[in-house]
Amino acid sequence: MTTATATNLKQVPLLRRYLNLTSAILVVAAAAMIVVSIQNPSLLVNTLATGGMWALMAGGLALVFGVMNIPSFVHGDLFMVGTLVALFVFTPIQSMIQDAPNDFVLKWLGPFAGMILAFILGAVIGVLMELLLFRQLRRRSREQWVMNTFLLTAGLSIMFENVAMMAFGNLPQGISRYWDVPPIDVLGVPVAMDRLVTFIVAMGTLAVFALFLQRSRTGRAMRAVSMDETGAQMAGIGLTRIYQLTLALSCGLAALAGAVLIWLTPFTPTVGASPLLIAWYVVILAGLGNVQGAVVGAFLVAMVQQLTGYYLALNWVDVLPTGIIILVLLFKPSGLFGSEVKGVWEQ
Repeated sequence: MTTATATNLKQVPLLRRYLNLTSAILVVAAAAMIVVSIQNPSLLVNTLATGGMWALMAGGLALVFGVMNIPSFVHGDLFMVGTLVALFVFTPIQSMIQDAPNDFVLKWLGPFAGMILAFILGAVIGVLMELLLFRQLRRRSREQWVMNTFLLTAGLSIMFENVAMMAFGNLPQGISRYWDVPPIDVLGVPVAMDRLVTFIVAMGTLAVFALFLQRSRTGRAMRAVSMDETGAQMAGIGLTRIYQLTLALSCGLAALAGAVLIWLTPFTPTVGASPLLIAWYVVILAGLGNVQGAVVGAFLVAMVQQLTGYYLALNWVDVLPTGIIILVLLFKPSGLFGSEVKGVWEQ
């Protein structure tokens, strides 16, 4: 028997267990969604819209953990920053739309200004955090890196929330909708334009993000760093630039999600707490550091939330996903999709 054959035989049982559990969960989830969507198509529409946003949040969270081993708890506050940017940018645009309701460009493209600026500001904040905080921490000590960065991001979260509270108060501030147009019929269900655009923006952003990671030279360098930091450095990959870009993309995606969803989640200093919790649900369920798995996991969590809210009660929306995650981790501790990322305990 050749060495390759022996290696393959050793891998078969693990691969079979991996495929059986993950495939079974995905098949059951897909079947449940198909059956329920036939009875109530609005559940499918809501799952796709909210799942797309959770995918943006979880994808960025998985990226920063996979590449930099940072368990970011400031991620939800970047979501909050996104809602704030969208609020301040769109409010004057909304007034201009009311004064010129027939201006096609302003009416249809104006809302995207806040989303773009939210992504840019989120990316800038990410770069500043890397330059001023995480780089300094790396220079001083790499021991207990995960715990130190956890405490650092938790402290940053408290700071962001308190600054926002002092500057803008506790009262919710938001918009009812971006596009004041009649709903569009999708699968026999009237879908608000904001909900449809939420899904389109999420899917478009995730597609560009995936192409960047898979096709671009920089994206491949980021994946190389996530798999073996030392090996990537020996191959000539500059870690400083990769770290800056990683935090920029991660924070930018979180801020974009906040800006897109402001019609559903108005700005408050703590508005990012729930999206942060959901993003961690998704990342843990999919497998720490697995960006592609996080996207699939986001739609799974969104589906469970929608079904829970419809059949049980809204109070159970966060409870049931937690129970499912616990059950999955009992049988597959690495998450549904495992993780090819070199873990923090191997650093």
